[in-house]
Amino acid sequence: MLETIDKAIWAHSRWKIHLKQAIETRKSDFDVENTRNPHACVFGQWLDSKDGKKLPDYEIIVELHNNFHVEASNILDLALKGQASEATSKMQMGSKFNQFTARLVNRLAEIGKLK
Repeated sequence: MLETIDKAIWAHSRWKIHLKQAIETRKSDFDVENTRNPHACVFGQWLDSKDGKKLPDYEIIVELHNNFHVEASNILDLALKGQASEATSKMQMGSKFNQFTARLVNRLAEIGKLK
């Protein structure tokens, strides 16, 4: 479980880099619909599993994970449409995206310390 949590922290932290690249290039290896779907990523699939459902604060993790993917997809959509300033503003400190990312990563890190 610890390895899965570590990988989830790393993968979701990297989204900031993916989104910045999409804003700069108007291109992405990810599409908006798959990004919006929290069950499409490896961590989301694990969360849906029997082991994932045993996580402490499972419902909170699922909600944060869902919110993260919605915000990431909104930013990606703006970036791919060439709306760079709007996309960038949705990634600023204090933005929903940053709040959801921080809360998700911090909660996963806390759980990882418990294991």
